[in-house]
Order: sequence, then C-alpha cells, then structure tokens
Amino acid sequence: MKFNTKAIHGGQHHEKVTGAVMPPVFQTSTFAQVSPGQPVGEYEYSRAANPTRQALEDALASIENGARGLAFASGLAATDCLLRLFKAGDEIIAMDDLYGGTYRLFTRLYKDSGIKFHFVDMNDLDGFQKLINENTKLVWVETPTNPLMKLADIAAIAQITKKHNILFAVDNTFATPYLQKPLDLGADIVMHSATKYLGGHSDVIAGALVIKDKTLGDDLHFKQFATGGTLGPMDSFLVLRGIKTLHLRVQRHCENGVKVAEFLQNHPKVEKVYYPGLENHPFHEIAKKQMIGGFGGMVTFTFKSGTKQDAVSFLEKLKVFTLAESLGGVESLANHPALMTHASIPEDKRKEVGITDDLVRLSVGVEDADDLIEDLKQALA
Repeated sequence: MKFNTKAIHGGQHHEKVTGAVMPPVFQTSTFAQVSPGQPVGEYEYSRAANPTRQALEDALASIENGARGLAFASGLAATDCLLRLFKAGDEIIAMDDLYGGTYRLFTRLYKDSGIKFHFVDMNDLDGFQKLINENTKLVWVETPTNPLMKLADIAAIAQITKKHNILFAVDNTFATPYLQKPLDLGADIVMHSATKYLGGHSDVIAGALVIKDKTLGDDLHFKQFATGGTLGPMDSFLVLRGIKTLHLRVQRHCENGVKVAEFLQNHPKVEKVYYPGLENHPFHEIAKKQMIGGFGGMVTFTFKSGTKQDAVSFLEKLKVFTLAESLGGVESLANHPALMTHASIPEDKRKEVGITDDLVRLSVGVEDADDLIEDLKQALA
C-alpha cells in the first residue's frame, strides 16, 4: 500500500457495531465487565487503551512502517516515556541542535537522574563514535533540526548504533513520514510532536512514538500505562483526522517552502537562509537522499544587520504570517527562537550552535505562495 492510501486507510477499520467510516470518539473512562476481570470486549480502562486512541496508534504505526504506535498527551510526554527505559549510569548521545523543550527535559528534569547526556555534531561521525562506550544506551537525533535545519545521515548513524547495540531514536516532526522514514533507514524509534504536521490544524497538543520492534513497543506501552501520559479520545480523533490529509498538506507546504526560501535568499536584507531544498544548504545532498518527495515547509533566516531589533521589527509587521510558537499548521507562523521556543537554552549554548538573536523561523503554511511572499516583502521593507 502506497503512502497516500496508507494515510487514509492504513491500520484502519470501520467501527464494528455501526460500520461508521470514521472511528467514533469513545469519550469514556471505563468499560463494562461481565465478571471481575472479564471485560465485555478488549477494553477495560481508557488509560490502558481506548478505541479512538487505538485507531490513531494503528495509523501511526502504518504510516511510519513500525510494529507499534503510541499516542501521548504531548511530544515531551512521549520523549519522557522513552527516557524511562534508562537508569543512573547510562549515557545518551544527542544532536547539538535540538528543540528547546527537549534540551530542557534532558538537562534540567533529568539532571539529577544519573543519566549522562552528550550533545554533539552528528555530522562528525568520527567524533560521535569516540563518545560511545559500554554505558551508551541511546542516540537521539532531530533531522531536520529545530531551528537551524541541520540534517543527520540516518542510515550512516544506524550502521554505527547497530554495531554497538545502541537504541537509535529520531525526532521526525519536521520531515513527517510523508517525506522521511527513519525506521526504514535503520532507526529503532520515531518520535513526533503530533501537535505539528500530523495534527496539522493548530488545534491539539499531542505526541507519538512509533517503534520498530514489538517487544520494545510493548515495554514502552507499559511505561505509558503506568505513568499515565496518554492522549485523550477527542485529541486522538483530531490527530487521526489530520493524518488523513497529511500527504495533501505536506505537498503544499513543500511547494510554498521552496518559493519562500528562494525569495528570502535573493532579498538584499537577508544574510543567510536555512532550507534543505536550497543547493547551497550544507546538507542538501543528505536531504536529497533521505527526504523523499520534498524538503518541507520550515524556513529559517538571519538579517544582514545581525540585530535583534530588525528581527523583532520584521515579526511585528507581518500580516498574513502569525507571530506565534508552534509550527506545522495550515496557517503560516513566524517565530523568534531566542525569545520564544528556545529561550530555555542558555544564551551561550544558543550562540555556540548558531541560534543568534537575529534568527527568525518560519512555518510556511498552505496559503497562496504569492500572498505569503508579499507579506514577507512588506515586513522586510
């Protein structure tokens, strides 16, 4: 089954009782039992499993080619569940450019857990391999990264992690499974902030893990059940609805993303544009190899002036783009990472990886590209 069909039908079945084409919202906390410990059907309590969430989780597994999908109350809840696989003394190697919330979770919430985190340039494979030792249990990668659009070669990293028997997880939020299939490239686990492109309409907070190995998936499901970070039925319904148009939306995000990136690259006030679809992007060849079908709708850029004042002034003048956190919705959003999504990362660390005060991140939506470019043009003027 090809992806466009999977997005609509993958892992899905008509509702058993009524034949409803769309899974109903089973807004219930519990399910009747005929005798103690003998439920009427396969469900007992919605924290353990809920039919609406199950439909979403089956769809997630289908579109990522995994054995099991798990839906969480947020992307960070999904990441936190994964971290519960590890104990004091274990080491995790992570990419040096990460979403601010992930960095905060790693360095502040888990700082006293005894787990040691290393943040490295994942394109320096020799340097990355030198950090591997008997305590290394996980490699965590975003590709493309938030906000600098760095890429990592998933297949090359997977060869190394398999050699050392280390789990390999990929945050696939920016690329989506329409453009990139980390499990097919050798990763063990995929994470999504399903708030973003999977939901696609800026109306839900959700997260997901998709696991290649069923046994590992069952272990993570137990941790999800035991800690309770599950996604509610209405939110599950909204994300599942979003997945059914994912292929259509991402096509337009990609088309508009290229046009916006090319416009910015040729604008006299713009210093640098970060977009993997541009030939001068340092990881363009990796993008061509592993992002099949397009380069996404995320575009980041800096100003020739190099000043925060120009970035803030530009953001305040936008009319079609909305100044807001988040990304991946049908509407175009603009963001100042240093003041917004990545403010939790210390200033010296931001500057070390290249998140400067004049950096602006755009989530290019599905509006008419001409209108988006006119909006950027007037704000830059």
